[in-house]
Amino acid sequence: MLRQFQSSGGGQVQSKQAGPAMAYHEFYSDNFVPREHYRPMWEHIQGTGQQMLGAKAHEAHLALHTEGVTFTVYSDQDEGIERVWPFDILPRIITADEWTMLEAGLKQRIRALNLFLKDLYHGQRILKDGVVPPELIYRGKDFRREIMDIDPPHDIYTHISGIDLIRDEEGRYLVLEDNLRTPSGVSYMIENRIVERRILPEFFARYKVRRVEHYPALLLQALRFLSPRGPDEATIVVLTPGIFNSAYFEHTFLAKEMGVELAEGRDLVCENDKVYLKTTQGLRRVDVVYRRVDDDFLDPLVFRADSTLGVAGIIDAWRAGNVALVNAPGSGIADDKAVYAYVPEIIRYYLGEAPILQNVPTYQMTDHQDRAYVLDNMERMVVKAVAESGGYGMLMGPSSTAAQRAEFVKKINDNPRNYIAQPVVQLSRHICYLDGELESRHLDLRPFIIYGDGIEVVPGGLTRVALTRVFNISPISQIKFMQFSCLTQNQ
Repeated sequence: MLRQFQSSGGGQVQSKQAGPAMAYHEFYSDNFVPREHYRPMWEHIQGTGQQMLGAKAHEAHLALHTEGVTFTVYSDQDEGIERVWPFDILPRIITADEWTMLEAGLKQRIRALNLFLKDLYHGQRILKDGVVPPELIYRGKDFRREIMDIDPPHDIYTHISGIDLIRDEEGRYLVLEDNLRTPSGVSYMIENRIVERRILPEFFARYKVRRVEHYPALLLQALRFLSPRGPDEATIVVLTPGIFNSAYFEHTFLAKEMGVELAEGRDLVCENDKVYLKTTQGLRRVDVVYRRVDDDFLDPLVFRADSTLGVAGIIDAWRAGNVALVNAPGSGIADDKAVYAYVPEIIRYYLGEAPILQNVPTYQMTDHQDRAYVLDNMERMVVKAVAESGGYGMLMGPSSTAAQRAEFVKKINDNPRNYIAQPVVQLSRHICYLDGELESRHLDLRPFIIYGDGIEVVPGGLTRVALTRVFNISPISQIKFMQFSCLTQNQ
């Protein structure tokens, strides 16, 4: 459906309604009238016209290029692996009432998942009570037996989380994935907000927007809180795998904004169960390591012996209580896609509360009835490998071939624990400015949560936009994507 809107600037701004009509639209109501909280933005679009939007989009690209805001793509090295972060100038707007509900739901979920991790690596009460099947945990690749009975500072495992949210066809927010290991994207959220505020100050004048630029200060405060020697003496480092990591820009950004050292594994050494940073003045004791290195590569004495990215002995230092590791090793079992299906029960078990945010309905392939139903309805399902991310190891049933479905049937039967399935949920849509036109595209939302001396939900997030039709999958896992600023209104 193509609709045209006459702008007061004399030009026409076009809007293409892409995708099926049943998907919820963030911007429009059912009669294609902008929703109440989008009307000031729409009036501005009509007033500026197509030519001005194009100029603003070009200005945004130049600003991101000048600031060096990049990400890495390894799949198309003919054009180079470094790309300027793709950015759409039209922001997503979340009302204060909606955000109040989301904030409460996210805090509840993180609190419960943290208690779940503490229990798994200590008494395992939830397994003994039969709420979560023990075999689901013991057969999960991210359950780390090596860290049993370690007490992290303040019993916090999930220091930094990025929870992926979608809206279903009725506009209800659902949790799509929990990211509790080394969630990325927060630097882009901040940089995009800075660019948005610079090139479209009129939006911020018309909306009462809550700020997200204080995230590094919140993170630094939480990291200092975790220091075994107290916040005043805390030495903090960001541990990066190095310049070839796809999120290296974010590692450098956060270290710079917090005023802490960016280190690779070779820059650290452990002696007598303590971690030290190598400096020109000698060794300097480290209290907190914000690690952006996966568990497998973190300590060659405990996990992969061939890793050169981590620090030999860092797990023993953590076990001795001499360093805080952020996020805690072993946290990945709580965002395993098979465990995801049990999070509502985990919330009820530990908190005695009904979940505020619901999951996407999920079928467990380890359950005979669930598996039989899914195998009979593969063309209507989204099948996901539980230990994969970024869209890998998935079958998109509606767009799959018979051969692809047959291949996944075999994979599921060979290893049921490695797969879950979900009915198709179409992601909500929002207008984007693409090639001189306003077009609707599917999107999700990743808010970021910090757990230190209390739980803080940053009032915004990474809103990622797919340039192709997607279901039940974060758009960033598509090859082509963009990102919005997400503006949360004050009361």
